[in-house]
Amino acid sequence: MSEDGRGSEGGRVSEDKGRKPDQAKDIGVREFNVGFDDDGIRLDRWFKRHLPDTSFTTVAKWARTGQLRVDGSRATPGDRIVAGQILRVPPPEPTHVDEKPKRERPALSDDQTAFARDMVIHKDLQGLVLNKPPGLATQGGTKTHEHVDGLLDALQYEAEGRPKLVHRLDKDTSGALLVARTSRAAAFFAKAFSGRTARKVYWALIVDVPSIDDGMIELPIGKQPGTGGEKMHVDEENGAPARTRYRVIERAGNRAAWVELQPFTGRTHQLRVHMAAIGHPIVGDGKYGGAAAFLTGGISRKMHLHARRIRVDHPDGGTIDVTADLPTHFAESLKQLGFDEALGDALTLDEKTPPTREQQKQRARAHAKGIRKERRGERRGRGDKDRVTKR
Repeated sequence: MSEDGRGSEGGRVSEDKGRKPDQAKDIGVREFNVGFDDDGIRLDRWFKRHLPDTSFTTVAKWARTGQLRVDGSRATPGDRIVAGQILRVPPPEPTHVDEKPKRERPALSDDQTAFARDMVIHKDLQGLVLNKPPGLATQGGTKTHEHVDGLLDALQYEAEGRPKLVHRLDKDTSGALLVARTSRAAAFFAKAFSGRTARKVYWALIVDVPSIDDGMIELPIGKQPGTGGEKMHVDEENGAPARTRYRVIERAGNRAAWVELQPFTGRTHQLRVHMAAIGHPIVGDGKYGGAAAFLTGGISRKMHLHARRIRVDHPDGGTIDVTADLPTHFAESLKQLGFDEALGDALTLDEKTPPTREQQKQRARAHAKGIRKERRGERRGRGDKDRVTKR
């Protein structure tokens, strides 16, 4: 880590020039400046970030023997550190020759890099928002080798550290996925998700039409026994509390409905479990809806669940509020069922009651008018540029 706290390598190594014999133990001691991104974190967390090869046991021993210091004072692993403080760290302890070398991530191909960057729909100094396609896992696991986490090296851009995941989407769920670009942003966003201040809106196609157009599902969710944690279910006795709001946007007779979903808790597979539990599984979700989750008439058998919008406070002030375009199969299904995509964006995150049908139509018309105006402006701009070039 450099003296300004921007890296994890190096640091200042104390020299032994002019030392007295009783100061020999200080030879090799390292000093690091706490960087802005590490302001307020625990000391043991700092070691995980910047000296990951140093075990917690070693850090605890250094603290216990008084070798670990912050601004000259003895420190413990649980102490909070502040930007600008000086950490005094003993020299690294010798490693055993039989330790397994750390496995490095394989280099990404040009195609993988291009694919990863094509997913980016928002970029600033603290975060990225990706439009994750269906079929791509967020993280790796058993027999899962292609995933967003494995592509993050392509999204470092000019930043000094690798981006970090702060939440996840199911493999077959598409849409907005937030990624932090700094350690400070990762901590900030993680707190927003755990504190439920981050808001997410999903779109889904469901089988049949709910009798209530705007409802709150409050059913506890737990792991289904015998599935190894791969499947969840409603568990009234031992499940964790889970709340989901749904609102019907449009309906196709009694055959299917297009709904907006807002999770107010973050349980695994929550939206899928809740919709199946009330008798309206998400189209394409055979895991929770079985054969009943598939519509006839040429409707895609892929999952129709999409993270349409994410809104979260920004670490530097303001708000990140991003909308992700639908994947091809979902957009085609909406058209096939006669739904007007503009009606979905007419809804807002903060409404206490759903808008009337007429209000939805008015907003949809205003939304479409704004898009047409923007496109006319783009065409005029391109025409002006052409005329200047021709002259």
